Amino acid sequence: MNTTRFKRTKFACYAAYFTMSSIFSLPPLLFVTLREMYGISYTLLGTLVLTNFCTQLTVDLIFTLFSKHFNVHKVVKIMPLITSLGLLIYAIFPMLFPHIAYVGLLIGTVIFSVAAGLSEVLLSPVIAAIPSEHPQRDMSLLHSLYAFGVFTVVIVSTVFFKVFGNASWPYLTMFFAALPVLAAVLFMVSPMPDMAPAENVASVEGTKKRAIGLALCVACIFFGSCAENVMSNWISTYMENALHIDKALGDILGMAMFAILLGIARILYARYGKRICGVLLCGMLCAVACYLIVALSSNAVLALVACILTGFFTSMLWPGSLIMMEEKLPGVGVAAFALMAAGGDLGASVAPQLMGIVVDQVSASSFAPELGARLGLTVEQIGMKAGMLVSAIFPLIGSVLLLFIIRYFKSTGTKQPPADNTTDTISPDTGGHGR
Repeated sequence: MNTTRFKRTKFACYAAYFTMSSIFSLPPLLFVTLREMYGISYTLLGTLVLTNFCTQLTVDLIFTLFSKHFNVHKVVKIMPLITSLGLLIYAIFPMLFPHIAYVGLLIGTVIFSVAAGLSEVLLSPVIAAIPSEHPQRDMSLLHSLYAFGVFTVVIVSTVFFKVFGNASWPYLTMFFAALPVLAAVLFMVSPMPDMAPAENVASVEGTKKRAIGLALCVACIFFGSCAENVMSNWISTYMENALHIDKALGDILGMAMFAILLGIARILYARYGKRICGVLLCGMLCAVACYLIVALSSNAVLALVACILTGFFTSMLWPGSLIMMEEKLPGVGVAAFALMAAGGDLGASVAPQLMGIVVDQVSASSFAPELGARLGLTVEQIGMKAGMLVSAIFPLIGSVLLLFIIRYFKSTGTKQPPADNTTDTISPDTGGHGR
């Protein structure tokens, strides 16, 4: 098969994954604005994040289990249009019905989350099916584009809000809704590669030890996803409300740098990385330290640096868990990858929602005003710091779990996968929300 024939298809995949970043990075940038304009609580804002990832989780499992009933090529081509539809509803509904704005935000979130779930299931296999001299490099580039897409969204949003004001957020959302249309056009005029049949999906075979090993890997990706997604979803709000940093400066130095470090770390591992279990353990432990600094430090600069470094330290927790599974449990089927994706999506759903609940409950508590007066903080700052402190439990448990995992796999003496199996067991979600 001609390797140059699918250059446009490859670019369409890159464009779709890049524009998909707006689904995850734009809503958190709007949290404070939505709260001020429509009186939406932090709990309900956290519920939007929960809805996003729960919808993706459902789509991942449905499409993996019943993919033979879908025309994969057609679904890939219309997927960017679903993204555009969801973002348009997200933007227009609150403008038309401001008294029930949350309903439109929820509907739009469900629709563009369906597209996000499809992208996780389909874009990686499409890239893997395209003939290439450097398949690992192509796959690494695909998933690194998410982080650089987030950086672009943050910069564009910051400039837009400075020029037009936060109240003009629907027009910014409409702009990002137009971008996936370009990816859809590229898909429409590009050839699609032959892809592996879906009937390869099967339950994980093997011994009880392999089943336990898979369960441990799923638990690892869950806690890793929690550690990454709390900060990625709340860093913008935390910068503005807890640290009182100007929104524009906070978004650029906070969320944008978080995304850049996320992408750089993944590229560095793809080029130089090895000993994934050690990388995961180091990432978990450093994430614990970052969350504790963010929660307990009274120095805004130190807290800002800790927020940013969380992106670097959590960068490999999602994709690294997949790499660990491939190394320790060679020969697993696609169903195992689907289960891993479900674990990651569950973590990305539960943890940000818990953060929102803690912030609201602590802010409304009887002890928050007294504690705030003693520390010179507002009740909202107390709530934000309490949420970050509680969130430190996820990488902490993940660190303990990894120590057990390392010991477990060492005692079972699992074999390493063959050197040439990179594209044979490609994950439907290799980038993750580690995205």
